[in-house]
Order: sequence, then C-alpha cells, then structure tokens
Amino acid sequence: MDLLASYGVGFLGSRLKRLAERMQADAAEVARSLDLPVQPAQMSLLLTIRLHGPIAVGELAERLQLAQPTVTRALKSLEDDGFVEARRALGDGRTRRLALTDKGQALLVRIQTQLLPRIEPAAAELVEGLEGDFMLGLAKVERRLAEASLLTRIEAAGPPAMWARDFSDDLAEAFHRINAEWIEEMFTLEENDVALLSRPRELILDKGGVVLFAETPGLGVVGTCALMVSKDGWVELTKMGVLKSARGLKVGEFLLAKTLERAASLGMDKIYLLTNRKCGPAIHLYEKLGFVHDAEIMRTFGARYERCDVAMAYRPRAITSPACA
Repeated sequence: MDLLASYGVGFLGSRLKRLAERMQADAAEVARSLDLPVQPAQMSLLLTIRLHGPIAVGELAERLQLAQPTVTRALKSLEDDGFVEARRALGDGRTRRLALTDKGQALLVRIQTQLLPRIEPAAAELVEGLEGDFMLGLAKVERRLAEASLLTRIEAAGPPAMWARDFSDDLAEAFHRINAEWIEEMFTLEENDVALLSRPRELILDKGGVVLFAETPGLGVVGTCALMVSKDGWVELTKMGVLKSARGLKVGEFLLAKTLERAASLGMDKIYLLTNRKCGPAIHLYEKLGFVHDAEIMRTFGARYERCDVAMAYRPRAITSPACA
C-alpha cells in the first residue's frame, strides 16, 4: 500500500516532491551516461540565461518562478565549472548579470540535441491519456513509474529520430535559409519576410516570442517554426518551413506539435496563422492539429502579407472525459 498516497490531497506537495526526485534521478543518470556535467534542475537555468541573458539573479528567479536562494545554489556550480559568468552592469557596478560562456553555450547545445530528445518522449509516455481528475492522473503516473522507471523507458526507446531545439544566434542563418527556400519556391519574399528572417532575435524573441527548430541525427537542422507576439493578446504562428531534403519525414507535424506545446506552457491561448491556399498540405496539417478557418482573423491580420488568402485560429478540440460523456 502506498501510505503517502493514502494520506490524501493534503500531502500533494510531498507526492510531487517524491515524483520529481525519482524522475530527476533518472534524468541525471542519462546525463552521466552522455558525459554531460549538468543536473536536471540546472537545465532550465541555462536555457533561460541564453534566451534572456545577460540577466540578474533576481530576474532569473522571477522568470522561472523559483525562490532566489534555490536559484543561487544551483548557479554556484555552473559558475565554478565555467559554464556561466557574472558580468557587471554598465553604470551599476553592484548589479551582477549572468551570461553563458562559450563552454556553457556548447553544453546547452548538447543538452538540447542529446539529453532532452531522450527524456521528453519517456516523460510524455508517463502522462499520456491523463485528462480528468488530477489526483487519479498523478496516481497513474506513479504506477507507471513503478512499473518502468524513466531511465528504463529512455533506454528502451533508443536514440531519438528527431528533436526540437530553441533558437540561438548560430541558428539564425538556418532560420533564414529554411524559410527563404520554401517562400521563394512558391511566392516572392515580401518586406515582412525579409525583416523577420534577417532579425529574428530583435523582432520575435526579444518581444516575448519563440523560435524552434527540428533536428535529425543525419540531416541536422531541417525545419523551423516561430511564435510571434501580436496585438490584443494574439500570437502569430509564423515562419514554419521544412527543407526539401527532409520532406516525407513528418517534420512539419512534429514541429507544429512542439510549437503548440510550447505555446500552451507559456499561456499563449490566442494563436492564429496566415497562409495561402497553394499550401494545401500545410493547411491540412493545421486543420488536423486544431486550427480552423476564421474570417475575423483575415480581416484583422490578413493584410500583413500580399500572398495571404487563408487565415486560421487555433481551436483545439475539447476532450470529453468518460464521466461526462
């Protein structure tokens, strides 16, 4: 009998802590097997520092919604090992702002290309089909973890066939090249295209958006997709493209699912896209994953591109639990 589970919802924090410790221990073992000198709790720090750095410790803690002492402890070994460095802010010698060193940048690339692609599918398997009552879902995750640990699931899955990576400046050229290829194959690059493809950090990331890439072991970076903060709380899903050399590998579906998953994690619930009816396979994919044609979106945003004659809004289908069926 699981005594901790039997004590009820009042011990939810203890159960979540137990669950986190078990999963993080397995993730740490995978990191060791890949000779990655990082703890699972440090990975989110590295990614946030790269995306928003140089960044003060307090701001880093606020963005991750963690206690500052917790962040400070996790940062110490990263600084000691030379992955993160503190820089003095211009005009304020008292403020330390954190940035990744070249060594830290290289470590984060390995985390995103070697470690996370192994962990994410195994973690997704644990939570699959757990809509509905949270406590029942939690009990199912615990049972599944008891049946096969995260480490066992990672080892059974083998090397990933594809994984997602966040934007970094060394991928700016790939963002431009992948999108320019498909746009110029069917249309003409417009002023909006040129601006976004040339300045993704300034026009997308620095304004709260996201740029993701799909990568495979044999072909490297093969696709990209962005979320760009628009007006009135809307977010545009834009600049989604896949290289010709990777078509047929379902890169688009993988990338779109990962981008929508990231949007959900950031609380982005008003998402639209603009496209052209010539992009039939892409439109079919958008419909499959929950986008619907929307005349109001066309009226509000469609003028941004001359080629736009299709506008869609994200309306994921509600999942009905058996109890309410």
